[in-house]
Amino acid sequence: MKLLYSVLSVVYVVTTSFYLSPSKKVEEIKISEGKKTEKIIEVKSTVKKVSSSEELYKSIAFDLGHELNFEVFSKALTGFENLKKSGLLNESSHLLTVCDFSMSSNTKRLWVIDLNDKKVLFNSLVAHGKNTGEEFATNFSNTDSSLQSSMGFYITDATYNGGNGYSLKLLGMDKGFNDAAYRRAIVMHGADYVSDEFAAAHKRIGRSWGCPAVPRSLTQPIINTIKGRNVLFIYYPDQNYLSKSEWLNRS
Repeated sequence: MKLLYSVLSVVYVVTTSFYLSPSKKVEEIKISEGKKTEKIIEVKSTVKKVSSSEELYKSIAFDLGHELNFEVFSKALTGFENLKKSGLLNESSHLLTVCDFSMSSNTKRLWVIDLNDKKVLFNSLVAHGKNTGEEFATNFSNTDSSLQSSMGFYITDATYNGGNGYSLKLLGMDKGFNDAAYRRAIVMHGADYVSDEFAAAHKRIGRSWGCPAVPRSLTQPIINTIKGRNVLFIYYPDQNYLSKSEWLNRS
């Protein structure tokens, strides 16, 4: 009888062990898979999404020490794309000119960028208006005879020869900010006071009557490159403008 109980006990232990083993293995597999999934999620969460504007910016060959600020570039590109979507630019348009008027006027704060070839065609000094500020721009206006610069997006138009020599007409596209530019005769032209020599003598370059004036030596090359319905963006970190510009805030 004792022998029978012993045999039954052994049988019970053996059968039970076979019964529990598969479930434990399944449980271990699930735990293992769960850990792998967690690791995969963790790795994915550490991968930073790169915007198309950031990818384009990083691919442009800016000269060392003369890079255009990324945030300014991103805003300029947004306006460029929205103007193109609105049919105000040719589909083939690929030139973007940016003036960063948050920078010192003694620095090269104008860039002409070829978005297709991803290269800077020009990086130059550019003047702001006489009543916009001294070395730094601080005040902007869309009013006649204010002698101030106007921030915002422009489309380049035709060229002509006037009192300041070879010049480029500009069409202001931001209502209330620069749309009076054509009437005010705000144009791109050359000026002797836009030079390193003038800045060295006066602690700043000269100032215009509101026009984005460039060095005489670069007047014709820059104007001939960007004329004929290309984008010029004059940037300044004015929150009122940044929040209201049609071209920065279109969905």
